Amino acid sequence: MRKIYLDRTELTGAINVSLRDTEIISAGTTIFSMSVNDRNKEYQKYANDYDIQFIFDDNIPHLEFYTVPHVDILAKDSKGGFIGTVGQQCDLESDAPICYINKDLECFIISDNGEDFLSKIESWQDNLKPYSKITVYRSKAEAEMELEFIDLE
Repeated sequence: MRKIYLDRTELTGAINVSLRDTEIISAGTTIFSMSVNDRNKEYQKYANDYDIQFIFDDNIPHLEFYTVPHVDILAKDSKGGFIGTVGQQCDLESDAPICYINKDLECFIISDNGEDFLSKIESWQDNLKPYSKITVYRSKAEAEMELEFIDLE
């Protein structure tokens, strides 16, 4: 079966693409940021106690990598790493795995889903396991040298 990739970095909302005998894989790295109005003591506690700095609209980091499959970044840490959901938009109530990408662009699985992540939040750094189901590229251009992307234009 042929595999082609759909870049999620410029898309908003739902999109449906279907091709015969083709697996379509969402690709790219996006950021799930929250309104500054949502910032509260609980989010500050995550930052202070667990080194999980959720991303707010007034402090969106610039990402220097591109993932396959798609990863939606929801937080960062003080070591230059990022936490995100794999394969879908951020939702800690979903069954999407939670991953960690460190500053050296190595990928680790933290937990199988958001509920599991939150239940073990105090030890999330101890739960990192190498995760080979995500390929981290330095850019989309680098990914395009190896993969075939859908052109939606």
